Amino acid sequence: MSEATLSRLRPSISAREAQWIGAVVALEFWLLGLFFWVSPAEPTSVRYALYPFVWINVGLWVIVKATPPAAASRHRAVAALVAVTYFLVLAALSGLIGLHVGHDHLGHGFPGVHATLGAPGWGPAVAYVGETLHLSFVPYLVIGYIGLAYLVYVTVLDATGAALSGVLGLASCVGCTLPVVASLVAGVAGGSSAVTAAVYSLSIDISTVVFVLAAALLYWRPGYDSLR
Repeated sequence: MSEATLSRLRPSISAREAQWIGAVVALEFWLLGLFFWVSPAEPTSVRYALYPFVWINVGLWVIVKATPPAAASRHRAVAALVAVTYFLVLAALSGLIGLHVGHDHLGHGFPGVHATLGAPGWGPAVAYVGETLHLSFVPYLVIGYIGLAYLVYVTVLDATGAALSGVLGLASCVGCTLPVVASLVAGVAGGSSAVTAAVYSLSIDISTVVFVLAAALLYWRPGYDSLR
């Protein structure tokens, strides 16, 4: 294993960073407790209340820790274009952005800007519905996808071939690909509604696991040195 790989795998959390991590986690739990204290809403599951913090914390962590290598302006521009495209693909697959025609926009709500509070991480969510375009801002998804896109940017600068591991990030949008998966599962299971419901019920769990896996692969990039 090369020194470059060892340097990526070696833990590098300073005492100050550990303090910041502790403060952020404490703040998140405080916000979560405050929300359910002042709101009539009740968490359906503890893990669903915590999953957004996993996305947010991992997304922010990789942005802070991943350092892009020095590169020419042209290479940085190409890497930025790839990263922006990557983010837009994820956003489109997850339903954060989308185009529609005619009265299809009614499936996303009435035209205009809409905001909902929601539990921390899930909200505050903001949506814009226009005649041909809809945009949504869901904090944990946006921050998580920005983190993945930034890792793709760094990876493209480091080595174009290694950026292929970023394709795994597309799988983090299980929520949008789930209808196809659920249909296949239902078909194999003979149309069992129980099996289909089980797949849907685990969509957030699966997407969170795949998101963390994609971020880890893009950050540590196992096998990267063999591509150089």
